[in-house]
Amino acid sequence: MAGTGNDFLIVKPDARLRRRLGRHWSAAAREWCDRRLGVGADGLLVVEPSRRADGRMRIFNADGSEADMCGNGARCVARYLISASPRGMRGQAMVDTCAGVLRAQVDGDQVAITMPAPRHLRVGVPVTLRGRRLRVHAINTGVPHVVVPVASLSRMDVASLGRQLRFHPAFQPAGTNVNFIEADARRSDCVKIRTYERGVEGETLACGTGATASAILYAVTNGMNGAPARRRVEVETHGGDTLAISFAARQCAGVWQVSDVVLEGAVRWICQGVVPWPLKGRT
Repeated sequence: MAGTGNDFLIVKPDARLRRRLGRHWSAAAREWCDRRLGVGADGLLVVEPSRRADGRMRIFNADGSEADMCGNGARCVARYLISASPRGMRGQAMVDTCAGVLRAQVDGDQVAITMPAPRHLRVGVPVTLRGRRLRVHAINTGVPHVVVPVASLSRMDVASLGRQLRFHPAFQPAGTNVNFIEADARRSDCVKIRTYERGVEGETLACGTGATASAILYAVTNGMNGAPARRRVEVETHGGDTLAISFAARQCAGVWQVSDVVLEGAVRWICQGVVPWPLKGRT
């Protein structure tokens, strides 16, 4: 499945498969997500039983690392859970994640999902790259993100600069995802984005948590005066699709408090089938 450019392999293992692959999902993700020698995907999403939701989502990046949260992945899992239920194409799904239980509203290919309350919002973080001082913004929207406003996305070396910021000492030990954003000169509620994703270790066509981080940080640094308000920002991904992020925000004693975050966009079901483990020709 694909959520506005982020593509995922989704598997819902039965008890036998969970016993067989339970300790090997990281290795399976590395092999299956390989775009040259495997099936190819940004990540592997494993849907397990949950006592408090319709399913529990585990997220394995293409490099085998496990993540706490993935916005577009959660939207894909919600669409998957709805399609596999008697409700069919529409309804609500509850997705259990390491970042909490998320509520999704599915209407055909459109999926809106509540996101975890953002944490650690910081504006104007000073960093030095190649001897040059920059001020970037940072926030955790389930996973850590840095947001860098730029004048022109087309001129950005996302792979190189993204990698430097991803491993920058200021964001260690866990590292960070990195988003470069360009404001739309025609619309004050729209930005364009390019993202370097931790775990994929490269640029992806989209990132749900990154779009969420970028929308929030763009809003609080452009026009929000600190009074309680609700804002909606559209984010055009590198793949050409659009994600809509809405949220409530207010400033209290100089600290931004953001809540009720909703991420919305399209989800595509690409195909389904069977893949061997381990892949043929590998040991």
